Amino acid sequence: MKTLCGIKELPKKPTRPVITIGGFDGVHRGHQAVINETVNWAREMQGESIVLTFAAHPRNVLSGSAPSFITSLEHRLLLFQRLDVSLAIILDFGEVSEMSAEHFVKGIISESLGAKGWVMGPNFAFGKDRKGDFTLASALSKKYGFEIRSCPAVKHGDETISSTLVKESILQGDLEKAKSMLGRSVTLMGTVVEGSGRGARLGFPTANLDLHHEIRPPNGVYASIVKLDGRDFLSLTSIGTRPTFEAEEAEEVVEVYIIDFDQSLYGKDLEVGFLFKLRDEIRFKSADALRAQMDKDKKEVQRRLGKKTLTRQDPPPIMRT
Repeated sequence: MKTLCGIKELPKKPTRPVITIGGFDGVHRGHQAVINETVNWAREMQGESIVLTFAAHPRNVLSGSAPSFITSLEHRLLLFQRLDVSLAIILDFGEVSEMSAEHFVKGIISESLGAKGWVMGPNFAFGKDRKGDFTLASALSKKYGFEIRSCPAVKHGDETISSTLVKESILQGDLEKAKSMLGRSVTLMGTVVEGSGRGARLGFPTANLDLHHEIRPPNGVYASIVKLDGRDFLSLTSIGTRPTFEAEEAEEVVEVYIIDFDQSLYGKDLEVGFLFKLRDEIRFKSADALRAQMDKDKKEVQRRLGKKTLTRQDPPPIMRT
């Protein structure tokens, strides 16, 4: 999958492009239905599937609130790639939000992209003041020479799957409900940054993650899988404030211990999938007591999941340059 930052980066018009547009935070099952329809339709036309997404979520831009994502931009791009999207174009929402609906269709969809098809999710709106919808896009499609399709909402029980619902489930620690709506385990992706080195001194070297505003499950220790270079590694992921060593007001951190792994990971982007919660965060009386508990945690994960890593066909994590 190719990625471009803005329409102006296009070297030429794509070949018979079929497009979809959205924030796609979480790339949940509802989003996947829209993207899969886009990919399959493009294949039928022997053209290119294009996802237009935003560097910042439209809700954050409109409200002026601090960013908070299920999936950061880098994480979304990785998930788009796994869905076989041909091209992802990252738009500046602040710029396109001021365009009228017809100006957006004429300038972006028709003239710049030459779209032959447009797949729209339920309740999607576009253009200044969100005045563009499926009805208007259908009318404009005849004027500008493309077809349009709408995907129905995807349900989880009686509820329509949405990024808001997924986010609530993750924050509440309901990993099974979130997994059902996502169509995969709850995952985090973050860049490995330098930590205190305390884990290595305990015999359990951990990778400290900068999550780039991704939300995370409640504090605690989790059994997890780290995807690295096409392989899945068993791991323990700790979310919390390290109460054994830090003051109560310490900043929350995410640390990942990859079982039986000793390579340097600094600067890499790791994707961590949560399997189940092992225990709550605990303040231990000593470093030795913490070390003993971590050894128990490791053995429990190995007992329940096995000691070997599993080879997979997933692409390796994105390397940040």
